[in-house]
Amino acid sequence: MALHNIIKNHNSVSYTPGVWNAFYTTDDKPNGTVWDMYSDIPDGSANGNPPYVYTFGTDQCGTASAEGDCYSREHSFPKSWFNDASPMYTDLFHIIPADQYVNNQRSNYPYGEVNNPAWTSLNGSKKGPCVTPGYTGTVFEPRDEYKGDLARIYFYMAVRYYTEDASWPGSPMVDGSQLKGWALTMLMAWNQMDPVSTKEVDRNNAIYAIQNNRNPFIDHPEYVAGIWDPNSGISGEPGLYPTNFSSHSIHLQWIDATGTMLPDGYLIRMSSTGFADIPVPVDGVLVPNGPNDRNVLYGVEDAWFENLNPNTTYYFKVYGYTFTATGIDYKTDGPVTQTRQTTQP
Repeated sequence: MALHNIIKNHNSVSYTPGVWNAFYTTDDKPNGTVWDMYSDIPDGSANGNPPYVYTFGTDQCGTASAEGDCYSREHSFPKSWFNDASPMYTDLFHIIPADQYVNNQRSNYPYGEVNNPAWTSLNGSKKGPCVTPGYTGTVFEPRDEYKGDLARIYFYMAVRYYTEDASWPGSPMVDGSQLKGWALTMLMAWNQMDPVSTKEVDRNNAIYAIQNNRNPFIDHPEYVAGIWDPNSGISGEPGLYPTNFSSHSIHLQWIDATGTMLPDGYLIRMSSTGFADIPVPVDGVLVPNGPNDRNVLYGVEDAWFENLNPNTTYYFKVYGYTFTATGIDYKTDGPVTQTRQTTQP
């Protein structure tokens, strides 16, 4: 909820031409061509090794008869899962440029893992029966190099639309915006397997310039475990507030001594039976801090006594001293500053 409150209410763009225009900065390769995760084959170079290359604007389309025809706007979190509603419909974090033919093959199937594909794209993305434990329906599996990218998109959707998804129909992969168990386990593994890349960082910054919000799981991928992994070592929000305030403590405050021979500190001694029962300190014998004694340096001017009995009167005397250890010299002559206070029931 804390992250949701930070990234909600983003600036929405139009579907046409807003999303098309955004791709020029959100999903461009270093050479200026379209970065399509459904067709690219990363090879260690900045521009990868795609089987075909798209030019922004001139190669965009809405229909295709084969791979390599043109690119379109792919809702990686399918729009049917949120009833084609706004602002999800144009949220750039989950809309990616993708080969139109591959986009049609993916349809609105969940992401998953496939051993025996019914169809394989030119970059090795696969469609077929899911082998990820917990689901056996048809899924679409992207290349390993982009699994983390898509996982962090889904974690963004779960947080950005947390508590705003009551009317979403969902899918075999999500309840509203929230991942089902099998999908959550798989995407957490993808998040670990494929760490955040420079591509994602650049895309996050480019979308921030347009929408004025960010994907927190690109900035902080460790938040995934912090939110969804019960064994992460990061505690969640506590369940309850404190039951009440405790008044079984006493806070003493005073004004420092003035004049010549200022003390180095003070020994504050306490008794629950009376001033007469407070022992006078002895020069050369340092009194350590304890339940009934506090040593406070000159200039601090306060001390706490805690874990006291309720509805009880306590008596205090304050002795100034100079030096410390075996050379400590207490002021014990003349009137000693003293006070009494009573704790609440």
